[in-house]
Amino acid sequence: MRLRFSSSLIGICGVCFALVGLSATALGQDPTSSDFKDAAKQSRKAAQVFKEIMDTPDKGIPRDLLHKAECVAVFPSVIKAGFVLGARGGRGVASCRTEHGWSAPAFFDLKGGSVGLQIGVQSTDFVLLFMTAKGLERLIGDKFEIGGEGSVAAGPVGREAGASTDIRLTAEILSYSRSKGLFAGLELKGVVISQDKDDEHAVYGPDADARGILKDLKYEAPPDVRTFPTRLGRYAPGVGKP
Repeated sequence: MRLRFSSSLIGICGVCFALVGLSATALGQDPTSSDFKDAAKQSRKAAQVFKEIMDTPDKGIPRDLLHKAECVAVFPSVIKAGFVLGARGGRGVASCRTEHGWSAPAFFDLKGGSVGLQIGVQSTDFVLLFMTAKGLERLIGDKFEIGGEGSVAAGPVGREAGASTDIRLTAEILSYSRSKGLFAGLELKGVVISQDKDDEHAVYGPDADARGILKDLKYEAPPDVRTFPTRLGRYAPGVGKP
């Protein structure tokens, strides 16, 4: 009888573990899926780019701007290529300030085109600071065009922050770029940012969207994808609203 009880108990535990595993998969947190691995990779890349930029002496993003930002988005290795007609495309990660730190990351695509004399391929890292609640609302929509719908300005770097009062008061978004080792503010226009639903659903489940992740705070990020918000917290505590 004791053996029968033990066998039953083992069977029940097996069912429980199977249900837990099924639940995790149903919620989208399946670390073995390619989209989940991709999301974790994007978070790590964004964290590394942000660290490299902030660790550049006198050329990083001013700390006082980071402390005032509602959200920060990083798009590593955006590729720009073309011959006369050009196009750029890349993917990135965003996290927003909350009462308890930086939010779980949401995932985005960046696309845009250009016309003019150009040839070749170039890789650029972009950093966007969303300074206002209105800027945040644009980010969590289905998609928006920077410079079209959003008020964007080139962000100051290093010691230039002291002369940027007017920019901070008026711009919804401050934009930066790093290309060939040079980091500077850039008035980024003509690019469209949209949600990367595949990565969001892989990490948080089929109902997840940027609003639920960044504003409504419905989701907790698994450790594998928390690399970017964790890195943000080392340079600017995310506690409290700016």
